[in-house]
Amino acid sequence: MSSALRTRMTTGFVFVVVMLVGLWTGALPFVILFGLVAAACLWEFTGLVFPDKHTNDQLRRAIGVGLGILPYLWLSALNLGWIAKDNWLPMLLTFFPLLFLPFVFELLQGNTQAFQQVGFIFLGVLYIGIPFALVNSIAFSTEQFSNVLVFGLIILTWSNDSWAYLVGSKIGRTPLFAAVSPKKTWEGTLGGGSMTLLTAYGLSLIFTQIGTLHWLVFGLIVVVFGSIGDLVESIFKRGQNIKDSGSLLPGHGGFLDRFDAFIFMIPFAAAYWYWVIS
Repeated sequence: MSSALRTRMTTGFVFVVVMLVGLWTGALPFVILFGLVAAACLWEFTGLVFPDKHTNDQLRRAIGVGLGILPYLWLSALNLGWIAKDNWLPMLLTFFPLLFLPFVFELLQGNTQAFQQVGFIFLGVLYIGIPFALVNSIAFSTEQFSNVLVFGLIILTWSNDSWAYLVGSKIGRTPLFAAVSPKKTWEGTLGGGSMTLLTAYGLSLIFTQIGTLHWLVFGLIVVVFGSIGDLVESIFKRGQNIKDSGSLLPGHGGFLDRFDAFIFMIPFAAAYWYWVIS
């Protein structure tokens, strides 16, 4: 076994164990787990859009991570009972003035490209911060904390990614979106989608809190929007001329590489959960 493969397998094993422990040992470990994942994704994203080691870019990076993680931290404190339910609106309203602080920072720097820099910070909040806040919201949306749907969505996302890669590498011939990701094929996408829907049916037999039809809809959401999310990150990395979003996961790239599909499909899954099921 090569050292590269050994590193990849070791990282994958540790990653899966940490995810399972965080998902299945209670509300607080769940909050800590996804808070760390969100922070890691934001750290990688801001490092790509603010790559200079100069003080100004590092401060922008810190502001981007701070504002991006704030919705998740605020919602976590509310759901864990650290903030009284009556204070949810004042706490939410205090978030909006903070969004204007990056403008103040750029003004003090005399930056004539302020809107571009601030736009990257806002993009991190929208693209990463809000989806992870929705993950927290889903888990605490019932009277008691429940990790079932979040766990299922992760399984479905990993199923879609894994089967799309396996089927595509074996029989893939027709490019899905050659200009963005030449290796992705229609055969892989359809194979991954079929297996993901089968996985969704299997989840419905285990986790009966959610009906079979709903699990299949969640599977379809993962197949469609998760695949789009993977392509969105691919086009972003192509624009940055990089292969991986980071190196925090040796042998696997970065956290954003691992959670790009999950992040993109979460708003759609949350919308279905809140409007149709809960």
